[in-house]
Amino acid sequence: MLIVTTNDVPGYRIVKTIGVVRGITVRSRNAISDMVGGVQSIFGGRVGAYVKLAEMARAEAYKELVDHAQAAGANAVTAMRYDANEIMPGITEVLAYGTAVVIEPV
Repeated sequence: MLIVTTNDVPGYRIVKTIGVVRGITVRSRNAISDMVGGVQSIFGGRVGAYVKLAEMARAEAYKELVDHAQAAGANAVTAMRYDANEIMPGITEVLAYGTAVVIEPV
């Protein structure tokens, strides 16, 4: 599965557009992350506990996107993007989305 953030894939042509595909996850912080993150934030700089949580959420959403595209019959996703929204304090939705397509080499 080829995933790109562009609207086309250099060296390939789109032979079929399947449509929008997405992967979504909802993650919450936990007491340990909040404690470690709180201590790290006192000293400033990178807050590793929250970086790890954000990376895990993006990885889950990405996997769901790939699974959704494969199930739809795509071999690529164009215009892939991430979006995140706070549903309530401490609970965040992460969405990966794009256009599922079938491509072939030019």
